[in-house]
Amino acid sequence: MQMDIADFKAGSYQQQYQYQSFEPSPINHQWIISNPEIVKLLAEASRLLGELDAFARFIPDVDFFIQMHITKEATTSSLIEGTQTNMQEALISKQDIYPEKRDDWQEVQNYIQATNFALDRLQELPLSTRLLTETHRILLQGVRGKHKQPGDFRSSQNWIGPSLKQALYVPPHHSSVPALMSDLEKFMHNDQHPIPHLIKIGIIHYQFETIHPFLDGNGRLGRLLIVLYLINFGLLSKPALYISDFFERHKSAYYDYLTAVRTTNNMSDWLKFFLSGVVETAQRSTQVFKAIVSLKAEIDQQLLPNLHRRKQDNARKLVLMLYKQPVIKVKQVEDLLDVQYNTAAALIGDLIDLGILREITGHKRNRLYIFDPYVRLFMD
Repeated sequence: MQMDIADFKAGSYQQQYQYQSFEPSPINHQWIISNPEIVKLLAEASRLLGELDAFARFIPDVDFFIQMHITKEATTSSLIEGTQTNMQEALISKQDIYPEKRDDWQEVQNYIQATNFALDRLQELPLSTRLLTETHRILLQGVRGKHKQPGDFRSSQNWIGPSLKQALYVPPHHSSVPALMSDLEKFMHNDQHPIPHLIKIGIIHYQFETIHPFLDGNGRLGRLLIVLYLINFGLLSKPALYISDFFERHKSAYYDYLTAVRTTNNMSDWLKFFLSGVVETAQRSTQVFKAIVSLKAEIDQQLLPNLHRRKQDNARKLVLMLYKQPVIKVKQVEDLLDVQYNTAAALIGDLIDLGILREITGHKRNRLYIFDPYVRLFMD
């Protein structure tokens, strides 16, 4: 079956006991793209994604920086769901987080852990419903959704809204979920009907959110699915695209466009919005990589040479670690460099004087220091 995106029919409402659920149409078929705006955006998004991937492939020590991209994605994707943990807090250990903030903090940490797990799993298992359920289990472990069937497709009806009677959206009946997710997986790997990958993942993200296959965590996993897809099919070599930042800054539009597909069959506008997000985020992510390269050069060539020559080797080792772990304590510096407390504290003081580190607690004890100019690249 061939279908122009303009002719897409999202599905139909099915009568259940005292309510109606939305039954989405299958997506595993050939799609035709005739909308010139989509074609133009697709070309631009593909070009910029390729440029971003080139930076991710060839920047020295890139893996030190990638964890920050993952943390950025985890923080903003969780923020869309109402989790109130900012980038700085996400970089701090649990013992240094105020108790009232630890639940939100843990949800972000779960997202980071789930992302790293899924990326490792992709080395031995293709992107699939199995990989998604395994990742979902990690996403919900020990947090507010821990009792909502983590790692399993739902076995009861869910909804979006305050109650089933007042729901903004009621996804398909749980009995339909296995078949719909099977259709989504087949579409994901369908080579008989080639379709540009960015169009494909745009459709897949919409369909995943429409199926809402889990009782909790659908939004976060659905956004993580975008990055996993791009890596699985070779569009990115590293998870350097934090598209949730775009979705969070345009949160109302994000939900409106997804809803409009279901209510008015308008897949075209959703895809234009999605591709615009790829364009903007790829540009921003590339700019961050360029800024990291500039910052690294400034620190290595201009700032650290100001230190006494005997301190420079330890300072370079510490700064390299800071790219991966940008919030530290004196004890961590002691362990990293195998030096005494006074030596570690003095080195931190030197980096504060150079504008590389900043103390963030205001305390006299158990102080934390952040690699301020680096973290700001991801927060601005």
